[in-house]
Amino acid sequence: MTDIPTSSAAQAWRLKQPYGWRTLLVLAALFVFAAVSAERMQFDRMLNQIGDFAFASVGLKEDSQIGRGMGGVFQDMFPIAIAERRPVELIEHFDETNLPLFSHVETVRVDQSSLDPDTLQMNTITVEKAYLVEPVGYLVYVLGKMVETIEIAAWASLIAILFSLPLAWLCAGNYSPHPIVYGAARSLVSFFRAVPELISALFLVLAFGFGPIAGILALTLHSIGFLAKFYAEDIESADTGPQEALKAAGANDFTILRLAVLPQVLPSYTGLSFYILDRNIRMATVIGLVGAGGIGQELKGRFDMFQYDRVGTILLVIFLTVMALDLISARFRRDIV
Repeated sequence: MTDIPTSSAAQAWRLKQPYGWRTLLVLAALFVFAAVSAERMQFDRMLNQIGDFAFASVGLKEDSQIGRGMGGVFQDMFPIAIAERRPVELIEHFDETNLPLFSHVETVRVDQSSLDPDTLQMNTITVEKAYLVEPVGYLVYVLGKMVETIEIAAWASLIAILFSLPLAWLCAGNYSPHPIVYGAARSLVSFFRAVPELISALFLVLAFGFGPIAGILALTLHSIGFLAKFYAEDIESADTGPQEALKAAGANDFTILRLAVLPQVLPSYTGLSFYILDRNIRMATVIGLVGAGGIGQELKGRFDMFQYDRVGTILLVIFLTVMALDLISARFRRDIV
């Protein structure tokens, strides 16, 4: 027969409480910190402005600061700009007999004011000006800049993957050859991850000048810090059964990694690699603001000149590119898994 526990043993058994007085103190401290921080971060102002915008949207209020600030921008953003119209005199080596595809020259009469040096009076005369009109010229230009952005992101991602794979081996606690090597590799990866791409791009632009080289290097360094960390964590969390079997058979560390670890972590590595490519494409638009190549420089220039119709074109191209990449990466992950 099964022994029935005595009443004293049953009374001695107690279910451990998941929350205690220490947990309550921590929660109270977090609540106080959140209240103080919310006041410093002007959460009350933010909620008031969002409330005013919501009331104005349904007609319960005349207008709001958010509506005034963003309404004009979105109104000027659409319809987006597709065509390009440039004065002929500003185009170097212009050849009217060899025009771009689908383009044409348009001549218009404009009034031009000038100061008469004899009478010191302003005279207005009508002159003819020629413009090169390209129906899809600006869209083609933006697509070219987007291709450059994708190239920057692709090269940065590829170089980061190639450097992160061996670095992940040094950062994995169960495969690193020595604790000093492990600590040094982890510190290097943390440093790469701690420096934002925009900050490193600023210094790299000073070193390499304006252009895609600074963008590629800035994205590469930060991507190595991200990928090497998560690659190493996947190695550490891989199932140890196949590894122990190969180790018992006399396989070395590299063989174990190739045959027992890589098949387990390959789906995760694929997802991380596509994520970093997607992220680098978006970040390449940001570092372009400081002259590191790509579409970001064009975006900043058009925004500074208040040409919001062209800003809308750039944002739409970026959105469609990221969405297309997401669909491709999802299909590729399904094939790998």
